[in-house]
Amino acid sequence: MTNDSNGSPQKSNLRLMLRALKYRNYRLFFAGQGISLIGTWMQMAAIGWLVYRLTGSSFYLGLVAFCTHIPVLLGSLVGGIFADRWPKRRIIIITQTLAMIQAFLLAAMIASGNITMMRIILLSIFLGIIMAFDMPTRQAFVPEMVDDENDLPNAIALNSMIFNIARQIGPVVAGFLIAMAGEAVCFFLNAVSFLAVIYSLAAMRNARSRAAKHNGTMLAGIKDGLSYSFSFMPIRSILLYTAAMSLVAMPYSVLMPVFAKTILHGGPQTYGALMWSIGIGAFLGAAFLARRKTVEGLDMVVLFAAGVFAAGVIGFSFSKNFWLSFVLIALPGFGIMVQMASINTILQTIVDDHMRGRVLSLHVMAFIGIMPLGHLLAGISAQHFGAPNTLLFSGLLSVVVMILFARKLPSIRRLIHPIYVKKGIIPEVAAGLDTAARFSAQAND
Repeated sequence: MTNDSNGSPQKSNLRLMLRALKYRNYRLFFAGQGISLIGTWMQMAAIGWLVYRLTGSSFYLGLVAFCTHIPVLLGSLVGGIFADRWPKRRIIIITQTLAMIQAFLLAAMIASGNITMMRIILLSIFLGIIMAFDMPTRQAFVPEMVDDENDLPNAIALNSMIFNIARQIGPVVAGFLIAMAGEAVCFFLNAVSFLAVIYSLAAMRNARSRAAKHNGTMLAGIKDGLSYSFSFMPIRSILLYTAAMSLVAMPYSVLMPVFAKTILHGGPQTYGALMWSIGIGAFLGAAFLARRKTVEGLDMVVLFAAGVFAAGVIGFSFSKNFWLSFVLIALPGFGIMVQMASINTILQTIVDDHMRGRVLSLHVMAFIGIMPLGHLLAGISAQHFGAPNTLLFSGLLSVVVMILFARKLPSIRRLIHPIYVKKGIIPEVAAGLDTAARFSAQAND
């Protein structure tokens, strides 16, 4: 078999990894989001460096992250209700436009010399409110761009892949731009990049709408979403696991400026390189998931990724060498991305369509909304006990959370198995059901 033949393994693997791109609307979204996310990661890197330059305080790094994400914790359920009741594409166009305005304001204030910590905090809160509506809606919108439900796991994996390609590019570009021209350029370019995703959404046609009817009040809708999610043990366990990992594990990223400047004695380029390495690990994780053909077995993938994450964070906490740190920090990038993308795929598979926005809003709350509490605790801990000790403790706690989740897996598998059978996800059972259906049809002829 030759490598350039039509049936070559390389081409087959590439088609398998990119199969969701056969849908026009998803291709548009993928391209527009890819450009916009580079700008987003430039802004994320720049805001961390700006805050640390202005204050020299790890506490303020945690505080700004807290202010950015706390609105997600408080408002995502409302965002989920909107996602279930209103056209998702329209909501995302509005949220992306508002995020563009936020980035322009930051750029203008820095360029004019009028930036203060209070203004950074207020604009961070504003961005958090936007995220509370944007994130659950964007996640719930993915199935509407993919006609075949079997391609949904691949679409989610490709979303993670483009997210982490941007994660590799954005911080590195930001590091060089900050060194040459200052932080304002990063915020301005991020604002411009939003035009790409807004255009891609506007150019879509025949997007399927799965918005539910406006039955009942918003409060009743929230209660229904909470009851649906927490009465089914697999969803409840997944949400609690996500919240726990977000609290004890994710704060590693907010301390990167401290490690770059204080532990590794570097500058913006060192910070950008560490963030780039995290992105490399996450990209490899997304590629790993994109090659998978089924959601079956993702529960064990979650545990594997949790172990990789813990090993990387614990090892990084001891390192004082740049190159060793550069290699080790890629492991948490791989681990956290694979965990969260796998969990998102499982949730998207087992949830009912009319509850999708609300369940995913709870997932956003558990992951992004709880994160600021972890960031704030990490900032306080790093101030008193040092950043290395904080990361060491974070890694050890993530092992404890992983063990507790592993004990729940047998029960989770038992309860979601009927859903996988019904959707034909388990190949052997699906084939048996198909054969039985054909025999039944023939008998009735």
